[in-house]
Amino acid sequence: MNPTAQLRTKKLVVIDGNAIMHRAYHALPPLTDPEGVVVNAVYGFFSMLLNMLADQKPDYLAVCFDRGKPTFRQELYVGYHEHRPPLANDFVPQFPRVQHILEQMRVPIFGLDGFEADDLIGTISNIDAKKNIETIIVTGDRDLLQLVNEHTKVLMLITGMTKTALFDAGAVEEKYGVTPAQFIDYKALIGDQSDGYPGVTGIGPKTAASLLQKFKTFENLYQNLGELSQKQSLQLATDAEQAALAKKLATIMRDVPLQFDLAKCAVAKFDIAALQKEFVKLGSRTLQKRLLLTFPECIPSKREKGNGQMELL
Repeated sequence: MNPTAQLRTKKLVVIDGNAIMHRAYHALPPLTDPEGVVVNAVYGFFSMLLNMLADQKPDYLAVCFDRGKPTFRQELYVGYHEHRPPLANDFVPQFPRVQHILEQMRVPIFGLDGFEADDLIGTISNIDAKKNIETIIVTGDRDLLQLVNEHTKVLMLITGMTKTALFDAGAVEEKYGVTPAQFIDYKALIGDQSDGYPGVTGIGPKTAASLLQKFKTFENLYQNLGELSQKQSLQLATDAEQAALAKKLATIMRDVPLQFDLAKCAVAKFDIAALQKEFVKLGSRTLQKRLLLTFPECIPSKREKGNGQMELL
């Protein structure tokens, strides 16, 4: 072995559980298990998981979920997420089912009252950066692009459950016209319709990007309103308080009091045979066969049942 060769950087994949579940539920038809229970989000989640494991080949894996309870953002702004309709009756039971399967597989799941999954992901990526671990965040939520840095990338679901784009700092800037570090200020100016909070009236993505390219930061922009046109200056001044609140709401926390043990996230410790049994219960031959292709060395012995499903011996 070449003594000067550098060791490969270890890789952790962190999955934004809620974002992936929502994407799967809305992207896939109402697939059912042998009992007739709708499992399209479950199927989509684990289909994505197998794709990611095959493509990224991570050393570690963790999944973060919201707790479904009010967070500090609701305390800051009563309208945060208030406009969102209740979850469909056939969607709600799929969350505990996904979490049960992950538990059987021995994948660490993280959730904390008072915080969103985004904040847990931000904290984990911050911990990993200090340990020189490469982090890949899997999500459909562009808010997480603010976490991109030399140690962290975002694998974004773009269309359905299959088309993805990997964002490093250069890709973020090329797509949005701002750096990851400026993404919070960008959201402060444009607001977020999906989360239910406004930014500055009349300031859209292109204008926000051009302003930040010139003034670099939200604070510097507001200190130099005199350099803007009368119209833009008035827009920004009128909604200054609203924009400042939007910045607080958009900012992902990176210091949540989270108990995180990287060693427990090791993919090598996962129970793949247990995952295979859960796929049998789902009645998905597709997931069963794909699992065998992804982890052939981890499945003991197998045989084909009469109905085409794989059965562990």
